[in-house]
Amino acid sequence: MNLTIKRTTYYFEKAGEENTEETLRIVKEAAVERGIEYVLVSSSTGVTGAKAANMFKGTKAKLVVVTHQTGYRDAGVQLLTEENRKTLENAGVKIVTGTDVLTGGVDIGLSRVRSPPEAGAARLPSILPPVPTIVANVLRLFSQGVKVCVEIAMMAADCGAVPLGKAVIAVAGSHAGADTALVLTPSSSNRILDMKIHEILAKPL
Repeated sequence: MNLTIKRTTYYFEKAGEENTEETLRIVKEAAVERGIEYVLVSSSTGVTGAKAANMFKGTKAKLVVVTHQTGYRDAGVQLLTEENRKTLENAGVKIVTGTDVLTGGVDIGLSRVRSPPEAGAARLPSILPPVPTIVANVLRLFSQGVKVCVEIAMMAADCGAVPLGKAVIAVAGSHAGADTALVLTPSSSNRILDMKIHEILAKPL
């Protein structure tokens, strides 16, 4: 006999950072209900990470904040502010900063470089995107946040910040704040097909 489990998915009418508090509340409730130990939060400047640290204060959840790689927008510049870094560290939050595996590797960097005129028809990057770009764009069919949730799960796994084989909750947003949350089992980026997405807790409609 097949057993079914009834779960609730929350849909936001509009994407955006105005959904941050509600997303974090949903995640906190789900983490307690499912006994999930690790919560991953994507945070560029650290604002969302600080909000998550405050929301999860006093709980057993182990919070991991994943930032963009240094140089994501401007060469040599890290978007996480020193003030927010100190706030997170004082709250006992683990901070992961590494290469954005779907949007920031060598293959992506090369695809952004224009071929010289003499290369002519050899401009393959404009015809065939790198595999990470294809994966990222497919995930964006669900939402920008779904893509980022998968990405930060691999980034955290790549540096050993989360255990493999255990479900975690990943939280992300649409360029700012949080509006998406997934329950998933992470994998390292070189074993992406080992990742399992179990539930969508929240996402923009």
